[in-house]
Amino acid sequence: MLRRLYDWTLSLGSSRHAVWALAAVSFIESSIFPIPPDALLIPMILADRSRAWRLAAICTVASVIGGFLGYAIGYFAFDAIGEPLLRFYGITEQYQRLEELYAHYGAWLIIIKGATPIPFKLVTIASGAFHFPLLTFAISAVISRGIRFFLIAGLLWRYGESIRDFIERRLGLVFSLAVAAVLGGFLIVGVLR
Repeated sequence: MLRRLYDWTLSLGSSRHAVWALAAVSFIESSIFPIPPDALLIPMILADRSRAWRLAAICTVASVIGGFLGYAIGYFAFDAIGEPLLRFYGITEQYQRLEELYAHYGAWLIIIKGATPIPFKLVTIASGAFHFPLLTFAISAVISRGIRFFLIAGLLWRYGESIRDFIERRLGLVFSLAVAAVLGGFLIVGVLR
């Protein structure tokens, strides 16, 4: 079953709707969706490495635009939408600790957390709720998401065939590690609470 899912995801990478799906996932992940766009970005680049930079740019732009939605949720609708989302993901206590850190290190928090597996929605919603300056948020989000997606694209562009061979030979391990990375991001958030 895992092999079929892998093959389907690779085929999606070359379908005519793949770029729109990647943009949509990148957009919505920044505010409410739990699955990172890497799940589509990686197989799409592996399917055609010549598109690596373009796909990283699409992920970055869509993620930052989606970050504005997360920011708006925090700014205008924290009580109605933001707080329930943070509760749903179990990251309410970390959010509360962020307020003081934002006052001193806001841009750095956005850059560092946006480049890691820690859920970016925490950063976007908190930035809006704390009324963090929108321009600084935007610049920091572009830097952090750009680092993340262009680093992935660069590694896959440079080492794509060997990475693809490794993935295909050890598909179960790679899938387990990917799931562990996503869950690890949520666990890190929980531990840092």
